[in-house]
Amino acid sequence: MKRIFLAAILIGFIIQSAIAQDFDKAKLDNYFDALEANNKFMGSVAVSQKDRIVYARSVGFSDVENNVKANENSKYRIGSISKTFTSVLVLKAIEEKKLDINQTIVTFFPSIPNAGKITIKDLLSHRSGIHNFTNEEDYLTWNTQAKSEKEMVEIIAKNESDFEPGSKAEYSNSNFVLLTYILEKTFKKSYAELLIEYIARPVGLTNTYLGTKINVKNNETKSYSYADNWKVEKETDISIPLGAGGIVSTPSDLVKFSDALFNGKLLNKESLELMKTIKDNFGIGLFQIPFYDKIGYGHNGGIDGFSSIFSYFSDGDISYALTSNGTNFNINDISIAVLSTVYNKPYDIPDFKMYEVRLEELNQYLGVYSSTQIPLKITITKENITLIAQATGQASFPLEATEKDKFKFTQGGISLEFNPTEKTMILKQGGGQFLFKKD
Repeated sequence: MKRIFLAAILIGFIIQSAIAQDFDKAKLDNYFDALEANNKFMGSVAVSQKDRIVYARSVGFSDVENNVKANENSKYRIGSISKTFTSVLVLKAIEEKKLDINQTIVTFFPSIPNAGKITIKDLLSHRSGIHNFTNEEDYLTWNTQAKSEKEMVEIIAKNESDFEPGSKAEYSNSNFVLLTYILEKTFKKSYAELLIEYIARPVGLTNTYLGTKINVKNNETKSYSYADNWKVEKETDISIPLGAGGIVSTPSDLVKFSDALFNGKLLNKESLELMKTIKDNFGIGLFQIPFYDKIGYGHNGGIDGFSSIFSYFSDGDISYALTSNGTNFNINDISIAVLSTVYNKPYDIPDFKMYEVRLEELNQYLGVYSSTQIPLKITITKENITLIAQATGQASFPLEATEKDKFKFTQGGISLEFNPTEKTMILKQGGGQFLFKKD
């Protein structure tokens, strides 16, 4: 669900590897100890091999304000991993002949532009052309307010199509909100009931369900962002993301779900192969996730301060899941460390030595910066001794000083280098370099 500034880079290496016979739990524990001690990560991870959990770890707090530590049963909102669950439910409906994958959505949503051309498969594979409502600049002004189906359909329908249905793929949360409503109309049951009946109960997922308002007494975690300390994030109302991003789960449940899905316990072989068929970088509820010479399948997610990922690798029958309610670090790097342990590959425990910047130094960086290279403005403000950056239409994010005039946002792989004399700033991310000048 979350909109991420510029590009996010998935795990990727090409080299031969083999599954570790002796899982180096001690080193991985030290890795997570370092993250926790330096306020880089709060959350949980789990790894299973051949349906057996071989590693699980939780760090940080489920409720910072009340000093409640996270544990293996702490539950997190998993954001867009919900789309994998929704895809399974839709394909179950297709297997039971309740839906046809090639039928259009016009009978369900006649007000949606191009409804007579858009198929169920287009929704599942992000090929509908329906505009992504979370990309709207005003989204973060109303996402905490409950919305009815009628209101959500009106929000989705108000924009023209971004492209001709089926002509290309472009990620849109709107697709899976609409699929949620289609499931409910088809089965005449709520999405929450369908999730339990078709997935959670058969697989034995005791901590997986459609979320409601976060209840810390039920071991549900709040989400946080970090700027000097952990600060609680606002809470998206679940009536908005639904099957696009509203499910709550744990890493142990997610690897159990992954094992069941990829070992044919939820769908027939044809449906599973359809999910794994990649076109224009999208499968159905799945992405390819490369690691060294291996290709895994899974999905990532983000909503409010939560972030998550799960993946399955047939080489060794490995499932991996991470759920976080607070990150001040690159989640991709954490995934690399865990999978490197699984496949006996080298990785380093990070050294978090920081550059001490004086409060009075921060003032010279403040202001609004524009670039001729990309159509974004970046506003730099400060909060206590932390610089805060915010790009046009995006959520703000904290910057960490690394050297004189140099800052980074590790979670997004972003670095900023200021030249106060020239009143310029260079943004680097994903191999790109962009020059900004102070307005």
